[in-house]
Amino acid sequence: MSQQPTHQTRRDALKAMGLLGGASMFGLASVSAQETPAKPEGFYGELKTLVDQTPMVDSHEHLADEAQRLRGIKRWTTLFEHYFSDDFVAAGLDRSTVFGREANNVEPLELWKRVEPYWNAVKNTGYGQAARISIRELYGIEEINESTIPALQDAYEKSFTKGFYRRFLQEHAGLESCQVDRGPYSETRHPTFLFQDMNIMSMISPGDVPGLARRVGTTVNDLSGWHETIRLFFQKYAPFATAIKSAIAYERGIDFAKVAPEAAEEPFKKRLEKQPLTGEELKCMQDHLFWFCVQQANEYSLPVKLHTGYYVGNNNMPIGRLSANPAQASDLCRMSPETRWMFMHTCYPYGKEMIAVAKHYSNAHLQSCWAWIIDPMGTKNFLKEYIVTAPANKIHVFGGDYTFVESVIGHARIARNGVCAALYELVQEGYLSEKDALELVEPLLRGNARRIFQLEKKYELAKTVPWATEER
Repeated sequence: MSQQPTHQTRRDALKAMGLLGGASMFGLASVSAQETPAKPEGFYGELKTLVDQTPMVDSHEHLADEAQRLRGIKRWTTLFEHYFSDDFVAAGLDRSTVFGREANNVEPLELWKRVEPYWNAVKNTGYGQAARISIRELYGIEEINESTIPALQDAYEKSFTKGFYRRFLQEHAGLESCQVDRGPYSETRHPTFLFQDMNIMSMISPGDVPGLARRVGTTVNDLSGWHETIRLFFQKYAPFATAIKSAIAYERGIDFAKVAPEAAEEPFKKRLEKQPLTGEELKCMQDHLFWFCVQQANEYSLPVKLHTGYYVGNNNMPIGRLSANPAQASDLCRMSPETRWMFMHTCYPYGKEMIAVAKHYSNAHLQSCWAWIIDPMGTKNFLKEYIVTAPANKIHVFGGDYTFVESVIGHARIARNGVCAALYELVQEGYLSEKDALELVEPLLRGNARRIFQLEKKYELAKTVPWATEER
């Protein structure tokens, strides 16, 4: 009788590599391990095993808390909704027929019939591959077609049980922790796992001024009152936050002039009174408040995350504006050398220019969050170029950037495959030794993020949050 192959669990591999102790601080040691197939042979096998078994820090998500998802609508097309729906629309689908509110009561098979004409055109994109990997990993569905939709819908509904966030993210995706961007600051019930960023969009381009003010007990009548509201908001939440975040690049450039409060007072007053602002007035107010928030971030030693590059959605991306992001990023680094800038998404498709920024400025850091599913091959090549060009301690390679937790699994797999391929190719091409490549895995997947975002400190502080949680 032939001998059965030996399979190594995630727990065994972590122990063998000395990683379990560090992972246990973030809860991975208590997660039931997945069985993994026998590793490939040779150096590639050694590298792939290390990449696959090293827990990753996920530095960017938009996840609601688990309790909210447990109450929500459960339809299989949710797996296609965030990002992947953009490819369907680009291929010709009317988004509302599958992902609009009127589709909530449409039968699962009918929804498939509406997307099927476009399926072969989009299933191999990064978005499509992430969805297919997640469906295969979580629900055991190898092929998505009319005959498998009922089983997919059934498995999808049954997967929503208490604890599915940690089960999906830790056990299946191998994530150590996540950083979530959801509003100005979300009082999550899972603070030691779903770390939260402070989104400053409502501070620098205020809409609901009374709503933010209520959270810190202030009344805002003028710019100084808004300054005090922002200060108190940082005082309340910055100790627990991992970074501040702005996605204002969807609306304008990231060219922020340093504007005196006297110049911003009148535009802010008009905003309070709900009067329209000219483009010049709006930029003046936003510029002033942006730097006010950056100053607060510096005081609390928080990195500043900025969206750069590609836009989500369809038919609304002025690519000329995107092309200016790297030059504007270099200006920010020069204007505030004490700030730790984190430029997101590789500024796709302008990654090469962003590598130049990271190489030149000591306070410039890059993230490839989202990028692995926008352009998997391009992001692999970006990582290769980055490693042999700029300091390797200033890049972090993964952030799922999803609203729905189930989609993160596929993205994590694509990212791991890309990191492994990038390092292996650099060895094959003579740029790295095997030892060099192996040594880069830990900092790329989690070490850099742990340091940049002070995650050990944040983990301890998260245990003391003053709101109710499910962790104590």
